[in-house]
Amino acid sequence: MTKAFVSGCAGVKLTQDEIAFFREADPWGLILFARNVDTQDQIRALTSAFRDAVGRQNAPVLVDQEGGRVQRLKPPNWPKYPAPKLYGDLFRSDPGKGERAAWLGARLIASDLVEVGITIDCLPCLDVRFPDTVDAIGDRALSADPEIVTRLGQAMIDGASEGGVLPVIKHIPGHGRARVDSHLELPRVEADLVALKSVDFRPFKALSGVSLGMTAHIIYTEIDPDTAGTQSTKVIQDVIRKEIGFAGCLMSDDISMKALGGDYVERSRKIIDAGCDIVLHCNGEMSEMVAVAEAVPDLSGESARRCETALNGLKPPEPGFDIAAARDEYREITGLQGA
Repeated sequence: MTKAFVSGCAGVKLTQDEIAFFREADPWGLILFARNVDTQDQIRALTSAFRDAVGRQNAPVLVDQEGGRVQRLKPPNWPKYPAPKLYGDLFRSDPGKGERAAWLGARLIASDLVEVGITIDCLPCLDVRFPDTVDAIGDRALSADPEIVTRLGQAMIDGASEGGVLPVIKHIPGHGRARVDSHLELPRVEADLVALKSVDFRPFKALSGVSLGMTAHIIYTEIDPDTAGTQSTKVIQDVIRKEIGFAGCLMSDDISMKALGGDYVERSRKIIDAGCDIVLHCNGEMSEMVAVAEAVPDLSGESARRCETALNGLKPPEPGFDIAAARDEYREITGLQGA
């Protein structure tokens, strides 16, 4: 029975221990990082080996391929893509050009991913940027204007989807006000609910029809002063599900980040109990992977339905897309020769 988590792995090839673990634990999906990436053939072999181990040829393989600092597949084997902020900057001077660049960037990234068996890209980042937004988000945020974030986010969602890859909106309900790095410590956001609704939640609410979303490891003091959003029933049920209206598969941000306390069993159980469908564990540490697998339930009920609905929305790339011509246009719009 498939378990309600996504796992990482240690290197560019599955070890015998990892194959045995995946066969036994049957995680819903696998997420890749730079440590897992070498060549196109190598990733194809890795994604195939994972699917063989779990016995599901539609098992999702995820990656964070946004552009800028968050790009796991890198030159020289893959093009370099800009941080998403560039699309927002272009939009300011020419909205049509900004939207076209955002669509092309996501569509071209999707072409890179489909070729190697990756089916989910954890973009777009719909966090609204603020003057004191922590660098861990920084230029990953499309804009300081929630309306621009929404329009460019929609363009990236469309580009990824038409390229044969499922997008993930993140970090629900908004990471932009964080002033510390949740990889290292737990941020606290003290903005009132009116401010959060009028700015931070808006892109997520507008694009809530997307089938996959990722939470934020942040305390929102006006909603739940004691618990990170990822583990908060109030944040997930009252805000993400009701206020924002997100009905898709909700996965946690990486639980190996230091923002969350407790051991991995405790972290995982709190996430599931709060209402997340999938626990995301990324670092490939086997002892932690085993703990997560023991803590999470079998994927069933409403969570299983949401996951199935998401995967059923995966379509082959739209035919007739000229990759070479699109890359030329993308370089011309963005001014980036390496893209």
